[in-house]
Amino acid sequence: MKKVFVLGGTGFLGYFTIKELGRRGYNVSTISRHPMPTEDLLPGEVEHKVGDINNMSDDEIREILEGVYGFVYAAGADERTLPEAPAIKFFYEANVLPTQRLARLAKQAGVKNFVILSSYFAHFAEEWTDIPLKQNAYPRSRLLQEELACLEGEGGMDVMSIRLPYIFGVMPGRMPLWSMFVNRLKDQKIVPVLGGGTAMVTAQQVAEAAIGAMEYGEHGGKYAICGMNMKHSEFYQMVLDALGQEDSTVQVVSLDQMKPVMEQIDANNGKAGKEQGVLNSMMAEIQNRDAYLDPAETMSLLTYHEYDIRASIRETLQKCVQEGAKAEFQ
Repeated sequence: MKKVFVLGGTGFLGYFTIKELGRRGYNVSTISRHPMPTEDLLPGEVEHKVGDINNMSDDEIREILEGVYGFVYAAGADERTLPEAPAIKFFYEANVLPTQRLARLAKQAGVKNFVILSSYFAHFAEEWTDIPLKQNAYPRSRLLQEELACLEGEGGMDVMSIRLPYIFGVMPGRMPLWSMFVNRLKDQKIVPVLGGGTAMVTAQQVAEAAIGAMEYGEHGGKYAICGMNMKHSEFYQMVLDALGQEDSTVQVVSLDQMKPVMEQIDANNGKAGKEQGVLNSMMAEIQNRDAYLDPAETMSLLTYHEYDIRASIRETLQKCVQEGAKAEFQ
């Protein structure tokens, strides 16, 4: 069976992708910067090495990729990171340069398909031309990442990207990324939220879509995937329900009310020499809109399936609450 290399295989999305690849009979190898959080995280037949691929020589990487048919790039920095200003330097070095190098080496090694797990911020940066989202460091880096990887693949390797929205699911040995968000809402009586909404998927859908892109995608394809759409107010209420905060209230507020608060956070970050990958003031603009996607545009093409996303959200939030409670007693 064909061999697939997954970069970041012990991370959240890499883990689900490797499991799905194994179910479909692929031979899988992976490199991760950190050891497995649990000894039996990955199936025994998966070839796993611990190391930083960015510190390896070109020859070492080409040797690792020899005989590999598909490459899934499940690594990089996302918008939650607060780097030193200017943020574009950090995201360029974290997301763009490594991807360009690995795409070039993958093509030289004979890899046929290269799939990047990207962000739906890249999609909306192109769609929402009335706001300067494209000028923000994180979506700008994602667009550059896609473009340069595609150029490296020209004439010999197909390069596709999966543009990801909010993602839910749990894995062994790791706390869900949503734990920070849950902690922010804990014990709040009034929870302000803007009136927009967002697309959502499960981690299993991401894995299926990534493999679908590898199997059926076209070179240069940029696939913004979605399982369902939900208002932020409903999601916030689900968080409060998971916390058991029956006396707390979700209150939808206007952009005019929220944006000055976000602008002040940006100003404070600036004084500290920091810059968000998506400015908080821009995030307010985004969360006041419906960042919705149509599953029909990608689901049949990439052959990912429908799942009970609300159930996945509840499972994810429950683990956040349970692990948080354990931490308080340690």
